[in-house]
Amino acid sequence: MKILANDGLSKSGIDALEKEGFEVLNTKVAQNQLENYINEHNIDALIVKSLTEVRDDLIDECPSLKLIAFAGVGMDTIDVDYAIEKGLHVINAPEASTISVAEMVFAHLFGMARFLHSANREMPLEGDSRFRELKKTYSNGTELRGKKLGIIGFGSIGQEVAKIAIGIGMEVIAMDENIDSESITLDFFNGQKINFNIEMSSKEELLKDADFITINVPDQDSYVIDTKEIEEMKDGVGIINTSRGGNLNEVALVNAIKDGKVQFAGLDVFESEPTPEIQLLMNPDLSLSPHIGAGTLEAEERVGIEIANQIIKLLK
Repeated sequence: MKILANDGLSKSGIDALEKEGFEVLNTKVAQNQLENYINEHNIDALIVKSLTEVRDDLIDECPSLKLIAFAGVGMDTIDVDYAIEKGLHVINAPEASTISVAEMVFAHLFGMARFLHSANREMPLEGDSRFRELKKTYSNGTELRGKKLGIIGFGSIGQEVAKIAIGIGMEVIAMDENIDSESITLDFFNGQKINFNIEMSSKEELLKDADFITINVPDQDSYVIDTKEIEEMKDGVGIINTSRGGNLNEVALVNAIKDGKVQFAGLDVFESEPTPEIQLLMNPDLSLSPHIGAGTLEAEERVGIEIANQIIKLLK
């Protein structure tokens, strides 16, 4: 059987598949050429990430496909229900990148709290001529210890975010419409473990009390944070979105930053990916990254192995 890893797959994943007799084509085919390539090479399984879309028309025109895999968590670039209706297996690796995304939340959060996102822009340009002025400007940061972190969505990623927050002394306020409470375990390097039970709060309580808010839910039908939600937040709040761009109203965010309601925000995802709006890219109060929350070497290895094992089980 032939597998096209159109957006790449880790070496460990490829090795596992090849060991079981699969032929893996680890190449990048342009979206407009994908249909022809799949049919010409009689591809049985297609592995994609967020850069490749697998819509119903592609599924209809590629009868050789038996399986579609998303090498990560979200599958919004795949018409999942339609593919299943047509008899295809659709899989992903929901747990593999959890730690990486949670750490990205705090990469933005630590940087914003100490204005590194802005200082890193100005130091290369004016660090030699305005050093003392910049020092004064950026010496009014804030510590995270003792602050309240609001976590919207308490699935696997939200729980990992909570573990880091608790580890550095933050108070966790979590909300999730699907659960009432959740027990999480902090594992330490020396084998010690500590269990915490987190009771869910209402969205209203979270918005009112949190010093920082992070969005950790799948793609939603409407904004998770819009103008109304921002108005309910504390003045000077910080917002982090590593989930999906459509979960946060970017226009409302920019307006709130301009009005001083929101102090800063960290964005790893954007409504108009892969071409974020220029008003976001040029805003000095935004900490930005190009959708790389899951993009670590460790996560790639885990994703590759998890996807390979599922394919072997389903198609072997």
